[in-house]
Amino acid sequence: MRPTGRLHLGHFKGVLQNWLALQETHQCFFFAADWHALTTDYANPEIVRKTIWEMLIDWLAVGIQPEKAVIFIQSEVPEHAELHLLFSFMTPLSWLERVPTYKDQIRELREKDLGTYGFLGYPLLQAADILIYQADAVPVGEDQVPHVELTREVARRFNYLYRQGKPPLFPEPEALLMPASKLPGLDGRKMSKSYGNTIELAEEWKTTEKKVKTMPTDPARIRRTDAGNPEQCPVWEFHKVYSSEEERAWVREGCTTAGIGCLECKACLLKHLEEELQPIRARRAEIAARKDELHDIIRQGNERARRQASRTMDKVRRSLKMSYRV
Repeated sequence: MRPTGRLHLGHFKGVLQNWLALQETHQCFFFAADWHALTTDYANPEIVRKTIWEMLIDWLAVGIQPEKAVIFIQSEVPEHAELHLLFSFMTPLSWLERVPTYKDQIRELREKDLGTYGFLGYPLLQAADILIYQADAVPVGEDQVPHVELTREVARRFNYLYRQGKPPLFPEPEALLMPASKLPGLDGRKMSKSYGNTIELAEEWKTTEKKVKTMPTDPARIRRTDAGNPEQCPVWEFHKVYSSEEERAWVREGCTTAGIGCLECKACLLKHLEEELQPIRARRAEIAARKDELHDIIRQGNERARRQASRTMDKVRRSLKMSYRV
């Protein structure tokens, strides 16, 4: 995950809950992708320092456990960069230019100068991130499947060029498609800090409460006595995620008949948000107060990741006949 801002409920529902399940069934490597953050924010690197530790605290607060997964910082394992460099020598430029997200993001981020190799080549850095741990699966959403396919092609090409007559060094990892979050932002659009429509994992409960109470609702409900349509209301999308079937039936009936007001509807949602978020925020406060322990967890994760990465790079150098023992 790229440390480019404070984590919000969309990150929790869309990514972190999937990670919580995966750490129970797989050997997982979860890292703060600080180099990846620089592919779009190279002119503003201080954003990484401002957010990286807060992001790692959020991971631990929601339940990512160092006993079950390797948690580390990308740039603390320089072998990622070495493997990326070696891959760049053998990867055709056309492979990078055809990655769908390349042109899409250039259009979406017009305000940034993205005519750099770092931006063009970030899917190749992703390939190095994956293959250096000889991973056989990568948890992604559908938009990232082309990146995993590129990784498979890079693995195939390396094995063909440098492992002839030997077992393949790199597996061709599968895209492990994860359930997509159906949680929108507070205004019905995608939850994003750039839209100012998020509920942050670290914010105070009073802030969350105020945000929910001022959420826009069905514009047809001008007065309390006006009937509404839940399908036209962003609050209803949250009820689909958080509320029970019985509660949703109550909300639908009350909204369409004007039997309940919008504040009553929101009070039901707030009850569920408080149940989920307050324990996370309490754990977050405990972890933040023990910075030395946090640093030890990440230091140990960095060491575990680097041991694995170093073993892979030894094999890579031998495959390239670049292992010089003097």
